[in-house]
Amino acid sequence: QLHLVESGGGLVQPGGSLRLSCAASGFATENYAIGWFRQAPGKEREGVACISGTGSITNYGDFVQGRFTISRDNAKNTVYLQMNSLKSEDTATYYCAHSRTYYPLAVPPWTNFGSWGRGTQVTVSS
Repeated sequence: QLHLVESGGGLVQPGGSLRLSCAASGFATENYAIGWFRQAPGKEREGVACISGTGSITNYGDFVQGRFTISRDNAKNTVYLQMNSLKSEDTATYYCAHSRTYYPLAVPPWTNFGSWGRGTQVTVSS
């Protein structure tokens, strides 16, 4: 099991950009897929983006529509979420989580993630 810590959230105007980071610690971090999720007040948590352990495979939620990019640097044990063209509806707490089993070369279903970090708040407002 990995320990995950998110950072990089903040207040940004509509149309702006943010880069979130998820720092992972633990054994064999490069074997786990990492996912970004978000939850807005009164709404269910939803999958934003995920990436395989090696970084070769990615998957995005339908609402992303090319605005976000997930990447990882296994030398730094960090996964990034670059968010561009932010909208007010992107306002939420963003969490990262890792796959429950090893996924070095694939990404699991959204339901196969656990061990959540504490989250980082993203607020998109003028």
